[in-house]
Amino acid sequence: MSVQRVGIVVHGGRPDAVTAAEVVRQWCVRQGVGCVAIDVWSQDEQRRDARAEVEAAGDPDLIVTLGGDGTFLRGARLAAQNDALVLGVDLGTLGFLTEVPADDVECALDSVHRGEVDIETRLMLTMRASRPLGLPVGMEALLRYGRGPALPPPLVRPECAVALDWGVALNVTALNDIVLEKLARDRQVSLGVYLSGRLLASYSADAVLVATPTGSTAYSFAAGGPVISPAADAIVFTPVAPHMTFNRSVVAAPDEAVALRVLGHSGRAAVSVDGQLRGVLDPGDWIGIYAAPQRLRVVRLGPTDFYGRLRERMRLTDAPAAADAGVTPFWPHTSPAPADLAHLRLPPLPADTDTDADADMDADMDVD
Repeated sequence: MSVQRVGIVVHGGRPDAVTAAEVVRQWCVRQGVGCVAIDVWSQDEQRRDARAEVEAAGDPDLIVTLGGDGTFLRGARLAAQNDALVLGVDLGTLGFLTEVPADDVECALDSVHRGEVDIETRLMLTMRASRPLGLPVGMEALLRYGRGPALPPPLVRPECAVALDWGVALNVTALNDIVLEKLARDRQVSLGVYLSGRLLASYSADAVLVATPTGSTAYSFAAGGPVISPAADAIVFTPVAPHMTFNRSVVAAPDEAVALRVLGHSGRAAVSVDGQLRGVLDPGDWIGIYAAPQRLRVVRLGPTDFYGRLRERMRLTDAPAAADAGVTPFWPHTSPAPADLAHLRLPPLPADTDTDADADMDADMDVD
């Protein structure tokens, strides 16, 4: 693909991110590509919803994020609005989502411009609610303390039908998770949790969260949820510190909606989307969470080694009793996969394998 317009999302608190952003701007100048800073805000100004952000930026077809995973989530929120590609430049500390080291950003942009990249799609979440979301008076001031301005309340999607039974469709996309959590430290939130329209259980907990496979290594992981490959399509429900015996995660299919209803005797509950507080629910209110119709399109320069990254980022160590000096980084196969394995996602063969196989075949033909 040929890039027409680039939107850059920069972690302004990192000098190396600011420097890398200038590299992106200079590349755009040389290529004759439009470039605009996007999702820029300060303590003294109001943030805009994602649709307004991308329209003000001229609907970029490539979003470049310069920071860590949090900056990438900001870029994903914007890219989802107009099906733009998103390229994450890694300047953070954990880096499950970002792809490119800062030193390689120029080469990465060249590859995108020439169309010499892989496009990986990621499942996202959206939701309906019993009513539009908003923040109570005075809460905005609390959020500004050390956190910056909050996002505005989510808009209602005008293209979706409104029905009393199904609530209002909100212009929300989550790459990681949607969380319903308690507002008061001394009072847990009480929720009825429904999967595929049926009550699973009623929980009293600090929070409950619904995550994507991408988000399975974020808050859900910290709460004891499973790690799920981003290549899978699934929705993960995980309770956080529940007062009940059943404290397990439930992995649902992507077409199985998860609904969360605040029970009548509960305190108020806060709704967070990818770590951003977007509203507060009262007893009797509910939200329904389901797979978004669109998927995030992420630029990859080559095959993604998710499990290698998991081992590295989580600093996994081997059991002492399993110590083996002969352990290699990959499953040690050096020949093409048999027919019954050909459909599997496996590491590439060594570069000289095909050449050796061809040489062996030629030798056999000479013998014949």
